[in-house]
Amino acid sequence: PADHDIAPSTRRSQLRSAPAVFVLILVNVLVFLFEISAGDWNDPKVLHRIGALEPHAVVAQGEYWRLFTALFLHGGFLHLAFNLFALYVLGPPLERSIGTIRFLACYLISGLASSAGVVALNEIGLVQVAQVIGASGCIMGVVGAWAGFLLRHHHAPFAKQQLANVGLIVAIQIAFDLSTPQVSMAAHMCGLVAGFFLGLILAPGAARSSR
Repeated sequence: PADHDIAPSTRRSQLRSAPAVFVLILVNVLVFLFEISAGDWNDPKVLHRIGALEPHAVVAQGEYWRLFTALFLHGGFLHLAFNLFALYVLGPPLERSIGTIRFLACYLISGLASSAGVVALNEIGLVQVAQVIGASGCIMGVVGAWAGFLLRHHHAPFAKQQLANVGLIVAIQIAFDLSTPQVSMAAHMCGLVAGFFLGLILAPGAARSSR
């Protein structure tokens, strides 16, 4: 069924049946409130202090924790709202398909892979990055996991249509990245690729049993 056919009460029950998505939304909101209390979210010094991803700090100073903390920081309310809306729409059905623990692992590993990818690409000179923040790498990991999962379940009802929808999301994201210089396309693509491979392997038993 199409999303617009789902009643609000059904939406709420969807979120209740997706505890990882609920917790991740809550954590991102709480961290954003902390971010507001820390100072201007557009100030690089403030972002540095609270954990933005800075390739130089990671490599030269060994601040590896930034690979993780940056995933929960956002550059303003719209940035946060966009990512959380995407998580709210895409997350619950995937969490129900692969399970809460696997979904959480997919989200966090994809995010860490996006951070590590940005650092690696910066080190070899393919991109030049000073600071990166946001859950977008995690969100693209969820998109990639959907693609990998649907490929494993390509005989399931609506799988091809859903895969086409995922492809459209990726195309829109790439177009947006190319037209918006301050957005880290490297982080998005690294998260997407990591999520795709995780989606391929996260539910092999279910994939084998599908007709």
